[in-house]
Amino acid sequence: MLGLTRSAARGYSLRIAQATPDTRDRAIDGLRAAAILGVVGGHWLVTALTVRSDGSLRIDSPLRYLGGFAPASWLFETLGLFFLVGGFAAAKSLERHGPDTGAWVRRRMARLLTPVLAATVALAAALPAASLAGVAGGTLRTWTVLFVQPLWFIAVYAAVTALTPFAMRLDDRLGAWAALPFLAAVAAVDLIRYGPWAAGAPGWVGFLTVLPAWLFMYQLGVAWARGRLGRRAAAWLVAGGAALFAVLVGALDYPASMVGVPGAARSNSSPPSLLVPALAAVQAGAALLVRDRLDGLLRRRPALWAAVATVNLYALAIFCWHLTAVVLMSLGAQQLGGVAGLTTRPDTATWVGARLVWLPLLGLVLVGLVALAGRLERLTSAHRVLAGVAAAGFTAYALAVY
Repeated sequence: MLGLTRSAARGYSLRIAQATPDTRDRAIDGLRAAAILGVVGGHWLVTALTVRSDGSLRIDSPLRYLGGFAPASWLFETLGLFFLVGGFAAAKSLERHGPDTGAWVRRRMARLLTPVLAATVALAAALPAASLAGVAGGTLRTWTVLFVQPLWFIAVYAAVTALTPFAMRLDDRLGAWAALPFLAAVAAVDLIRYGPWAAGAPGWVGFLTVLPAWLFMYQLGVAWARGRLGRRAAAWLVAGGAALFAVLVGALDYPASMVGVPGAARSNSSPPSLLVPALAAVQAGAALLVRDRLDGLLRRRPALWAAVATVNLYALAIFCWHLTAVVLMSLGAQQLGGVAGLTTRPDTATWVGARLVWLPLLGLVLVGLVALAGRLERLTSAHRVLAGVAAAGFTAYALAVY
């Protein structure tokens, strides 16, 4: 049986390798896969679900109790890398497409929103079924919150994708320097909300960083695609990003964790602080430096390339469903009376070790969810009306409980 499995895997790898044109930039796909898996792995390690007195599951995090693990979040906060390669790929695609940018944007939006619609429809059906099965209302709310949280990323990514023609025009005028105004905008907002005038700043002002923080990396990706970033630029990005990061954490008291910590007064991620583009700049420089070697590695290793290609193919579905995998695993553990690393309080290193043990099974659950969701993405026009109604119903529920 094991021999048959290995043979099937080899066959699949060879088919993917043979179907890939030689002109394909495999390093960009490799970086995108690394970004996706980094975010998923990071969320799985910092998202804990514990049981309330009423039997419902609530969101907790080991970072609330184990501050020493905060530096680990620097490795797993890889969304900046995703926006970098997104800008690279979008610039290359738009250059091939021609002058009709409107049609290009519409096709990109359809590709982004179809997996979201499918996932929303599936959850709209799953929540009532779970309620009838006896799942507590508090758990349903937690499930909804964890499902909605990754969608902000897709919304922002859709927005910056729609701005690709604008980013290309900026690059025409300013080259790679076009990314700097976005970095300056984030710094200005941080000065307002954390500087001497912070007491008088409205609560919403921090969200003015959402677009510029990610456009910074997207714009760098556009510049990279057009040959404006070389090894010298890579060195400056690594050194400059690392220096800014050190100053923010070491001298200006920015939180060390790159992800939000329940109960913390400040967060670097929601909305993004200046620490986000600082870390992303380091990642951009590193990506520039490893590109050629990564491309060569993926050409030499068909199995590795097949894995990368598969992750890229289902990237958005993975984003939509990866926290639902945590909910389903925790619900199963709750029925067993509690399981370390799934429903126990995440306040010891033992919990972290147990969660690491569960990661492969979480991966299998996610594979199943993505495979199921793939069926929903192939909707006929008649089904789309029902899908829209279901999505609208879920949206109303999510807004009510979020």
